[in-house]
Amino acid sequence: METTFKGWRIPGPRRPVLDPPESSAEEETLDGVCGHLRIFQLKKGHRYSTDDLLVSWIGLQTCPRPERILDLGSGVGTIAHLAAWKCPGAKVTSIEAQEISHQLCKKTVALNGMNSQIECVHADFREYFRERSERTYDLIFGSPPYFPMGSGVLGNHPQKISCRFEMKGNVANYCETAAKVIAPGGVFALVFPVDPPFQRARMEEAAEQHGWQIVRQRDVIFGENQTPLIGLYVLMLREDLPTKMHGKTYTEAPLYIRRGLGPVSQITDEYRLIKLSLGMPPTDH
Repeated sequence: METTFKGWRIPGPRRPVLDPPESSAEEETLDGVCGHLRIFQLKKGHRYSTDDLLVSWIGLQTCPRPERILDLGSGVGTIAHLAAWKCPGAKVTSIEAQEISHQLCKKTVALNGMNSQIECVHADFREYFRERSERTYDLIFGSPPYFPMGSGVLGNHPQKISCRFEMKGNVANYCETAAKVIAPGGVFALVFPVDPPFQRARMEEAAEQHGWQIVRQRDVIFGENQTPLIGLYVLMLREDLPTKMHGKTYTEAPLYIRRGLGPVSQITDEYRLIKLSLGMPPTDH
């Protein structure tokens, strides 16, 4: 159906309706992600989250007109698809080391008829870009694993473990690789924990080490009376910026996801509008 409720109409062009690639209905779900696009995910594996939506939003909001976009450690390709939908003229590269996530991303690209726009690369980006240092990407996204190995309970699914724990690289590796391939004046959008405080320090040290200036940052608070859990960062290479911008970061007021306590809590108007800007329907929850 073209409409959902209150006259809202799914934005963006309809792509050819393709039969879903072969899949295991018991293990996978096919979920809406933005506009008419749908995405394959494992029922019990790693699934896309608010973190993915927010880093997509702040990167796309900040980068003026990306023509080449890179999603490092892309997982099942959520951010790559959001970027491709938002920038229909851009070429998007999704690079992911996990075989299972890479295959899900490929299936999603095929289902949505986006093979000509999104390239899915199966590789560890540290190795893939070791000899590729041409600065060509206008906008790069990073959603690194949040936790060092040994710092918590690993979990019960290998896909979740690799997405949460630093089995194939850490935030410093993301900063190093992005610095090698970002186009002059390009934007690197990153999401990373800010609690406990050493996590914020790790991210800031990695950025500094590899020549990045944090030009914009915003903490995210998920509920009333809670402390920030993650931060959204926009980085540019210091060498690409005017001298007067060196060492200066625009820090925005925290973004609240929900307000109110208990059963009366609701998502905030701002988060509702962020989702709307990414092609998702208006919602009360």
